[in-house]
Amino acid sequence: MSLKQVTLHHIHQQLGAKIVPFAGFEMPVRYSSDLEEHNTVRNGVGIFDVSHMGEFILKGEGALGLIQKVSANDASILYDGKVQYSYLPNGRGGIVDDLLVYRISATEYMLVVNASNIDKDWNWINQYAPDYDVTLVNVSDDISLFAVQGPLAAKALESLTTAKLDSMDYYTFEKTDFAGYANVIVSATGYTGAGGFEIYVANDQAEGVWNAIMEAGKPYDIKPIGLGARDTLRLEMGYNLYGNDITDETSPIEAGLGWVTKFTHDFVDAEVLKQQKEQGISKKLVGFEMIDRGIPRGHYELADADGNIIGEVTSGTQSPTLGKGIGLGYVPTAFSKPGSELFVKVRDRLLKAQIIKLPFVKK
Repeated sequence: MSLKQVTLHHIHQQLGAKIVPFAGFEMPVRYSSDLEEHNTVRNGVGIFDVSHMGEFILKGEGALGLIQKVSANDASILYDGKVQYSYLPNGRGGIVDDLLVYRISATEYMLVVNASNIDKDWNWINQYAPDYDVTLVNVSDDISLFAVQGPLAAKALESLTTAKLDSMDYYTFEKTDFAGYANVIVSATGYTGAGGFEIYVANDQAEGVWNAIMEAGKPYDIKPIGLGARDTLRLEMGYNLYGNDITDETSPIEAGLGWVTKFTHDFVDAEVLKQQKEQGISKKLVGFEMIDRGIPRGHYELADADGNIIGEVTSGTQSPTLGKGIGLGYVPTAFSKPGSELFVKVRDRLLKAQIIKLPFVKK
């Protein structure tokens, strides 16, 4: 199957990005170095092109009812301009995908899903749609999405819009003027823990908006940022990545998603998950940092002090901010308490690590 390209693929090539296959797309993984790009976002401002993400529009009197059926969080508490993190249970105790729910109005919502799951999510939601008065439109191929992230993001963007970015609450959005275009969705969300905004534009506006952001951000030394730094930034915050830390085979309760699992409404798998929550779980997704020198990588085995294998790393890296190895992985609940010792098996060596309370990097 041929890989898709984002609308601004040519710009990323001009900027000298290293392009790699990712979730069915050709995506920029880095422009300079992962370390430099990571630090740019943590300390200043950077722009990611994340146009590979999927967007579905749900319209109609039954839009909320459908969302309530397929997602675990309670979307009935949303108000116009509010965003919610949620996930789609898969009917057998696992996770179809995690996603964002945007309430545009009482009868119109936007769902933002992971690029690798666009078709899967679309098919999953559509199988429940006939029971509701709702029209679904997959606009994924029509929308470009830029994430402008970092502590200087509001300052870098303020000249481009009349929206008061510096006072926009976390997980809210506005449809507003932006870079000379009307009705652009500007959202105070992101996947880096560094603060910032996500900007949704039509593909024919993408180049104009990208160039305007780069120009407005010049005094703040804005830089384009690739997927490499995106991964280290999200991991420092302990954010899950679908396909690594959560999958069709992982329980959302074990994955620490109990906080977005609301039993105030009837949704797919509600009974199974309620039972898990009440009876307790046998394993848990934890964060750990290395005590011995070494970098934990995905699928490395986790062991106890006697060398017994107790789990595996789901995500791991060298944290640029902390200067040490950090990782996520599932371990038996008995080993999940912060301060507990465990070992990462690197080739034939057992390297000591310690479980910590997430996030790794405190804001």
